[in-house]
Amino acid sequence: MLLQDLFKFPIVQGPMAGGATTPALVAGVSNAGGLGSLAASLLSPSVMRDQAAIIRSMTTQPFLINLFVLETPSPSQEDIAEASELLRPLWESLGWDRLSVPAAWCESFEGQLAALIELRPAAASFTFGILTPAQVERLHSAGIFVIGTVTTVDEALAWETVGADAVIASGVESGGHRGTFLGPQEEATLSAKALWPLVAAAVKIPTIAAGAIMTGVDILEAMSLGAEAVQMGSAFLVCDESGINQHYRNALIHAGDTPTRLTRAFSGRYARGLENRFMQEMKAVETRVPAYPVQNALTTGIRAAAAAKGDTGLMSLWAGADIRRARPMSVAKLMQTLVAEMRTK
Repeated sequence: MLLQDLFKFPIVQGPMAGGATTPALVAGVSNAGGLGSLAASLLSPSVMRDQAAIIRSMTTQPFLINLFVLETPSPSQEDIAEASELLRPLWESLGWDRLSVPAAWCESFEGQLAALIELRPAAASFTFGILTPAQVERLHSAGIFVIGTVTTVDEALAWETVGADAVIASGVESGGHRGTFLGPQEEATLSAKALWPLVAAAVKIPTIAAGAIMTGVDILEAMSLGAEAVQMGSAFLVCDESGINQHYRNALIHAGDTPTRLTRAFSGRYARGLENRFMQEMKAVETRVPAYPVQNALTTGIRAAAAAKGDTGLMSLWAGADIRRARPMSVAKLMQTLVAEMRTK
């Protein structure tokens, strides 16, 4: 299978964990000629099966499933207590007398991978880590096109070595979590337009460009820099079919001069979002919080309570650096607009 077999137009909808990628959004992109992506990193195998079934009831076109490559952590009680203490100002502001510890830190990656192979989507992408050659072969045996997420040239070469079919080159402007897995996350700072041509020149497999791509003109520019397709997340985040909280949506649509920046305060892994009170209060200690997924699990309750109250100050408002250029509309209309912009340039 070739990358071009997955879509009519070279547009991959970014997999955005946390409920944004509803079946309607995924199917809508695929039905419009792009490649929809289901973010399954936080989903159990049973929910993955349910979501895939709904998507398949809405489209006969190819779609992608994304997973985070993770090992299940075993933090000590001391580590958990310290992390809870660092978060005290935030959970106390909600009126809590303690921070609840989750029953599980994350889903089993092996369980998710087995479910993904069973589901046999046309493609699968992976973030936060790298598969083994044997795992890639299992996916290929199921007829699944394998895509690795990278933030450096070395990571792209590593994915090519294990047998990936393509890589997503994610510039530092990208919204949400950074996919860095080789070297310190703080050192993966290449801008999108610097990273794309370097990756495209370094590997023989296709490069999918990601980072600050919001229009058809942006798509053409990425492809002029060596990409064979683009992945767009923030552009789809404000679509009608997106599953994000309405308060989150409003914050993105009316972002104005609110800056985005990278933080590890919410999850223990650097991610880009709109700056808010949570980021500001945790800035002095964010390098001390436990790594993903422990911090992510510990802050889930805080963020959920904030979302229920409409308090965007304590929510993780993931967004790319160019979120101000996002256009609220239906996914079908956005796809039509992007394609028209590509054709009229």
